[in-house]
This record gives sequence, C-alpha cells and structure tokens, in this order.
Amino acid sequence: MSPQSERRSLWRSYLEFPLIWKLAIALVAGLAAGLALNALGGAALTGAVRQVLEVLGQIFLRLLQMLVFPLIISTLIAGVSSVTPQRLGRIGFKVFLFYLATSAFAITIGLVLALIVSPGAGLSMPGDGEEAAERPPLSETLLNIVPDNPFQALVDGNVLAIMLMAIVFGLALTFMTGSDDERVRGLGLFLRRGVDGAVELVFLVIRGVLQYAPVGVFALIAGVMADTGVAAILPLAKLTGVVYFAIALQIGVYVLLLLAFRANVRRFFGAAKDPMLTAFVTRSSSGTLPVSSRAAEKMGVHEGVYGFSLPLGATINMDGTAIYVGAATVFVANIAGVDLTFGQILTVVAVGVLASVGTAGVPGAGLIMLSMTVTSTGLPMAPVALVAGIDAILDMARTMCNVTGDLTGTRIIAGTEKGMLEDPDAPQDPQGAADEPGAGVGAPPGEGPDTAPEVASAAEGGGSAEGADKGGTA
Repeated sequence: MSPQSERRSLWRSYLEFPLIWKLAIALVAGLAAGLALNALGGAALTGAVRQVLEVLGQIFLRLLQMLVFPLIISTLIAGVSSVTPQRLGRIGFKVFLFYLATSAFAITIGLVLALIVSPGAGLSMPGDGEEAAERPPLSETLLNIVPDNPFQALVDGNVLAIMLMAIVFGLALTFMTGSDDERVRGLGLFLRRGVDGAVELVFLVIRGVLQYAPVGVFALIAGVMADTGVAAILPLAKLTGVVYFAIALQIGVYVLLLLAFRANVRRFFGAAKDPMLTAFVTRSSSGTLPVSSRAAEKMGVHEGVYGFSLPLGATINMDGTAIYVGAATVFVANIAGVDLTFGQILTVVAVGVLASVGTAGVPGAGLIMLSMTVTSTGLPMAPVALVAGIDAILDMARTMCNVTGDLTGTRIIAGTEKGMLEDPDAPQDPQGAADEPGAGVGAPPGEGPDTAPEVASAAEGGGSAEGADKGGTA
C-alpha cells in the first residue's frame, strides 16, 4: 500500500469511528495530559505546549461561534415553514403548544436546580477566559428583540432578534407555499428548496466541525486541567448530577400530566420503555421514530395523531436538551464569575424554547444550542468546551427525555380528540377502522403517517439527529 493510500485509509477510519468514542477518548486524554502538565509545573516545555493547546482550543470555539447565525437562520426558517397552515389545525395547534410549554418548563427546571447547586463554582478557565459582556436592562433587551436593522443585529450578535426575523420569514414562506396563486406558490416552493439547500449546507459544515471537536475538546480540557488540576472534576460531576436529577423531575411532570388527563400510566410506560431505552442507547430521536410509532400504536393512539406529532416532536421538542442548556448556562456563568440577572435568565428561557423549533434535528444540536444561549447572554464561550467533554454522558439522558416528552404529548392530545384514541385491548373492527370519524385528522389526504420522513427531514438531514444532541448533542 502506497503512503498516500495509507493516509487516506487512516483518515477514512477516523471519520467512520463513532463520534461518541472520539469525544470520550479526547476527554480522558485531555484529563491525563492536563494533570501531567500540572505536575510538571512551570517548565519551559510545558509553557510552549500550553500555547499550542490554547490555539487548538480557540479554533474549536471560533468554529462553534461561526455556525450560530447560519444555523439559526436556515434551520428556523425551514422548521417554521415545514408546518403548513392546512396541517396546523386543531391537533397541530395543541401539539405545538404542548411542546413549547414543556420545553419552557424544562429549561426553567434546569436553571433553578443549577442556580441552587452552582455546579461551576470555584472553577475558572485558563486566564479567566474572555470577559463577559455587560447586559442592557430588561426593557432594552425586550425592545431589541425587534431589529430595526437585521444586518446590524447580525453584526451585534443579537440572537433573539435574528430568531424573530427567521420566524417571520418562515411564516411568510409557509403562506407562500400554500397560496392559491400559482405564481406565488411556485416562487414559495422555489424559495423552500433554497432554504432546504442552505440547511443541508450548514449540516455539512457542522459535520466537518464535529470531526475537529475531539481535538478542540482535548486541547481545552488539557488546558483547564493544567491550571486547576483535579479541581475541575468535581464541578463536571455536579453538572452531570444536576442534569440527570432535573430529567428525573421532568419525567415526574409527565406522570402528573398523564394522571391529570386520566391516562393509564402503567400502560404508557409499558409501551414507552422500548423507545426510551432505544433513545438512551442510540442518542437519536429521529432514529427512534419507528420504535416510538409502534409504542404509540400499543397505547391505542390513532395514526392521524402520532403520524404528525412524533415527527414534529423529533424536530421541535427538546425538553431534555432544554434542561441541559439551562443547567450548562449557569455552569458557564459560575466559571465566568457572573451572577445571572433576571433579564439574562428570561433570555436563556426564550432562546432555549425558540431555538428548539429549528435545531432539534441537527447533529450536535445541544452544543450548538448552548453556544447560542451563551452568546445571547453575553457570557464567555471558553467554558463551553468543558461541557463538550462530558456531552455524550449528558446526551443519553436528555435524548431519552426528549422522546418521552414526544410520547407524552402524543398520548395526551389523542385523548382530547374524539376517535383518536382507542382501547388497545378491545377487539379490532376492520370495517370501523376505515370509517372511523376523525381518521386522517392532523394530515391532509395523502399526507398520513407516510409523511413522517418529510416532517422529520430536518431531524434526519444531518444524519443522527442528536448524535450530538437529539442524537447529539437539540
């Protein structure tokens, strides 16, 4: 084998090696290298090595920041415009409202627990990182959500303003593609294809950045450990504990909701255990869709509900990731020595909920969402790399929570619609299934459950959805 072929083979092997293992190896190697540098002290060699690590780590942080606005604009427009007015009827409205409400509640749980525990207290980044930006008053923050100049908002890094602009354009595109005017509809479909192309382009760049992520994680973890020694391990363990405990509380909230709507909780979890386990192991919500659909059938949910709600949930519902973003933002603020103001906390909630509409299907979505939130609150980006080092551990639990939230919403909403829920233990009537009133509600003719891949296309466009969040790490 020629040297060139051997190099190509090594590169292909690296690309095909699972990202979760690459990040795990980078975390362990970074811990070991950093502790070794810490033990060597101030030797000249260690100074040179630290400079190299600083450069490699900053490249990773800059790549993450580079992706934030292209990702917001492309995926949010695509996510909003994917729900047509015809499909967003009574069932669609209930599903959408449920997902946004539970996401807001979930991120609040993560914030509150993290504020109580302060997982990053006592830890600092090398050189204290960059200084956190001063935040304007709450009234000014709310006013700045409506940009007078969208290009200036891009330059200023105004995340909420860019989100609002993307949502408005996404809604406008939705009505263009559903217009009765053939010319307007044709232009809308043309623009929609352009947006889909932009999303695929951003996904491709993200996949490339994630291939560099192990290098960046290694460099930044090693740099922190070289300065702090074993002091960094406890804060990361506390962050992991906060996220897992908050997810347990969120699942408890799902139980209360099911009981409030008189659902059989034992039957629900009897059917949901398979997709929950699949999501935990695969770290992919979109990859779990077939298993989730079978679970919904076992619960007696009509395909007119789950054929719409589950793919939509894989695209916009990120309760577990919202918890992670809330807790990790407090972790970053602790390291930066910043006490979050009430306005900043509201910003975290707003960004976390709105970002879920567009980024759930993106590989690395949790990390990208965290980068958005950190940017919007004016906190330094450097501590994000510490979170990236344990992202795979957090990702398993949050993906399971995301899928459980999708199924909870599906079961509750089916129970509120006549003909959309049947007793799975009752004898099946082949004739009645075809004549059942309300069959097909939630999807126009020809757009039943077979359109699930279409609705979930955003979630699958990058490969494994949260492989980095809803498959990744949404």
